[in-house]
Amino acid sequence: MSTDIFVIGLDEENHRVLDRLPWAAGYRFHGVLTPEELQHGEIDFEALLETAQQELDAFDGEIGAIVSYWDFPAATLVPMLCARYGLPSVSLEAVLKCEHKYWSRLEQRKAIDELPNFGVVDLEARHPAPPAGVGYPMWLKPVKSFSSELAFKAENDAQFAHAVAKIRAGVGRVGEPFGYVLDQVELPPEIARVGGAACLAEEALHGVQAAIEGYVYQGEVTVYGALDSVDYPDSSSFLRHQYPSQLGEEPVRRMRDVAERVMKQIEFDNGTFSIEFFCDPESGQVCLLEINPRHSQSHAELFEFVDGVANHEIMVRLGLGQDPTRRPRKGTYQIAGKWYLRRFEDGVVTRVPTPEEIAAVEKRVDGTQIKVVPEAGQRLSDLPEQDSYSFELAQLFVAGHTEHEMVQKYQACVDALSFEFAEA
Repeated sequence: MSTDIFVIGLDEENHRVLDRLPWAAGYRFHGVLTPEELQHGEIDFEALLETAQQELDAFDGEIGAIVSYWDFPAATLVPMLCARYGLPSVSLEAVLKCEHKYWSRLEQRKAIDELPNFGVVDLEARHPAPPAGVGYPMWLKPVKSFSSELAFKAENDAQFAHAVAKIRAGVGRVGEPFGYVLDQVELPPEIARVGGAACLAEEALHGVQAAIEGYVYQGEVTVYGALDSVDYPDSSSFLRHQYPSQLGEEPVRRMRDVAERVMKQIEFDNGTFSIEFFCDPESGQVCLLEINPRHSQSHAELFEFVDGVANHEIMVRLGLGQDPTRRPRKGTYQIAGKWYLRRFEDGVVTRVPTPEEIAAVEKRVDGTQIKVVPEAGQRLSDLPEQDSYSFELAQLFVAGHTEHEMVQKYQACVDALSFEFAEA
């Protein structure tokens, strides 16, 4: 007998990762909704919920679990669907306390001091201004968005005005359907007042970026991994995420302590999470940047390379109501990174590496997986889910026995990948 597990937004790449889990022979993984339905174009949350229910109702068998590794709307669909079908899940209110950036900051402030000054920008004002107590440089971002979409750094009033204009124009695409979900729970007055299509401003943090991944099972918070996030030089765009963190024991201990206090304050239970931080390597001080109410599917291969098992395992076990006991490390490599090959100006892609070229590189350089993002003929500015300052050309998973070896492997891959462009 096999257990049927339904994954909101299941894609081919993550399906392969799930099928490689050591106990996957006893499970069948089914997709509900596609990543394109969830993330591209206008988001009709009510229609997505109805479609998901129809797909699940049409299944002739027992539903063992409903899970997902995506942000909104998938992260909020999971608790709503699990409640309908009587399955284990984190609560919808706890997910929203993480996903709504302003609500999340208010909850964090009740439990920790490791956070920046922040406030809401009045987008409806004739001349929007920074919130009281929030100084430059600051980051402006919707209270709910995809990845780093519509996130802008402002050093002065002119950059603030430019960012506000951009956010005003685009905040509704995600903010309006997010507002529908907010209406499903009892909101504090300050959150009901700002809604889902609002703009958060917070003072820029400093240091190096890092993240921890963990889960909560029956009220107990467990952190099972710490990762580094490395930016391109003089840029806020990620160059790579690497596992395990190279920061040392003290910053990791402090991140774990902050995570435990915050997730208990939010009353987050029976779910996975990923929390991003800024760390000062010298003092060990940490400052919380953002809470994601799901583990990171972007890191699945990193855990697989180093630990021997992808972090998807924990998501599935929690979805089944099981205690996801920590497994010892037994992977092939000591360190692995997800690298982002980027271009920092627009253009039309005239050539991308062929599948044969990619396969040859992966065969020649062990411990590598390469995914090209654009297609030939595509304008980079038309790519979905990009940050505000760059365009992804490829994502490369690279593993090694030392950080130096991993860096060398990455450079060897980049040297072998041929992209060509016509200027915008």
